[in-house]
Amino acid sequence: MDLKFTAEEEAFRSEVLAFLHDRLPQRLASKVSNGRHLTRDDMAQWHAILHEKGWLANHWPQEYGGPGWTAVQKFIFENECAIAGAPRIVPFGVNMLGPVLIKYGSEAQKRYWLPRILDGSDWWCQGYSEPGAGSDLASVRTTAIREGDHYVVNGQKTWTTLGHYANMIFCLVRTATDVRKQEGISFLLIDMNTPGIEVRPIITLDGEHEVNEVFFTDVRVPVANMVGEENRGWTYAKYLLTYERTNIAGVGFSVAALARLKRAAQTITRNGKPLAEDRQFAARVAKVEIDLENMKTTNLRVIAAVAGGGVPGAESSMLKIRGTEIRQEIASLLRRAMGPYAAPFVEEALEAGDAGEAIGPDGAASAAAQYFNNRKLSIFGGSNEIQKNIISKMILGL
Repeated sequence: MDLKFTAEEEAFRSEVLAFLHDRLPQRLASKVSNGRHLTRDDMAQWHAILHEKGWLANHWPQEYGGPGWTAVQKFIFENECAIAGAPRIVPFGVNMLGPVLIKYGSEAQKRYWLPRILDGSDWWCQGYSEPGAGSDLASVRTTAIREGDHYVVNGQKTWTTLGHYANMIFCLVRTATDVRKQEGISFLLIDMNTPGIEVRPIITLDGEHEVNEVFFTDVRVPVANMVGEENRGWTYAKYLLTYERTNIAGVGFSVAALARLKRAAQTITRNGKPLAEDRQFAARVAKVEIDLENMKTTNLRVIAAVAGGGVPGAESSMLKIRGTEIRQEIASLLRRAMGPYAAPFVEEALEAGDAGEAIGPDGAASAAAQYFNNRKLSIFGGSNEIQKNIISKMILGL
């Protein structure tokens, strides 16, 4: 298996780098690189820039607006974007719902929803987790009862990322209770402006309003908004999660974060010497760098297999586990490197840093916030413990 990039792939990398140099706003790159808060407009701006270039939905088929890239080209693009400090593409519409609609949606759904994902007409959020159904998604209790040409939805979703910005939500809902729990779930598209929907904020440990609770009370949803067949939503949900878990690994984000950590270790001193010369700290940095290099190789092997016609299986779970652990370790080391300067993560400190005022070492004000925020990485998208169970079943048959 050849894990080296071809001349054509290296030429594509050069094209990506030129695009990022010319089109990535420095204001956005600076915010991302220093861990500062991105507004809705910031995320929408990058979305629009990529859409104009035709590179937004880089894993969609060309007939639906994708660029027709190979798995290797997609990896190169995402890796270089992360290293350059480009904002993360809001994943719910482009990376999650889009592939589900392309594979399982009706032609009418594809014609209507896919263009609206691309041009930003719809901002989607994900309605999977519930207070009693997180990693055990098959336990969802939100119900959708059919009444004529509508479903009536009642229940609650939680940890709904960026739901306060969204005008649409795709939901797992229970449409049958007299069958095995996985067989009674359906996949429904719901307009967030429908009467009976309430969004309440959840303020996380980093002080941000990123996630929400969403309540449904007698919400009427057209039957036409059901994706695929009724009671077949578990199949569609698992297909979507394969995309989510691979994306969570975030090789490019880890590469960029490690570079930031190394810069900090060279400039921050302890006892008159750069932190990079502290043996204990340097050993931890070296270990996480070795782990990252190993994960990069594993990621490339998966990409090579996909390019050869294979389909990711347990590898998605493996990448999710190692990727999230590595990102958490880098965030922890950066917080340790910043020392007492990492403590302030209140909005005033972050805004002052955004205005260019010095608050300790570069990016120190966001170090604690990033550390706390990254604790969730090993939980959402299916906790790492659940991923280990998946690996055991798929590889060992346990």
